[in-house]
Amino acid sequence: MSKTLVAYFSASGTTARVAKELAGVIEADLYEIKPAVPYTKADLNWLDKKSRSSVEMSDKSSRPALADQSADIANYDTVLLGFPIWWYVAPTIINSFLESYDFSGKKIVLFATSGGSGFGQTVAGLKPSVTADTVLTEGKVLNGRQTAESLKAWAKTVL
Repeated sequence: MSKTLVAYFSASGTTARVAKELAGVIEADLYEIKPAVPYTKADLNWLDKKSRSSVEMSDKSSRPALADQSADIANYDTVLLGFPIWWYVAPTIINSFLESYDFSGKKIVLFATSGGSGFGQTVAGLKPSVTADTVLTEGKVLNGRQTAESLKAWAKTVL
């Protein structure tokens, strides 16, 4: 396998658990995408149209600031990029992450956690945030309890 990074954003801990398990079973490095201002429970209230996440997701140009930009992307051929699905797409902080680094010539495979929806228009929403020579592909929604074997088997199909 090529040098792989599992990068993830997790607001509630669900995506973090999946990302850590995935990185462990495929022996990849792990990087957490953190917002400069952490999300509170109130920020994540999707029923409140004035909550931070609702405001960000209703504005496709929103780019929440990152806490750091210390991922050494140049050292990786492939990035497995994980996040929760918000409003049928990736949270806009994922665009912030993609626009903060040079992914030229790299392969990015998406994985997500979701309470019930699939990827929707996620790839289309993220494609403008990377260069034309970046391979950006929809991976898998990893809900529930994956076994180490099932995660490893999936990773083999995309790496």
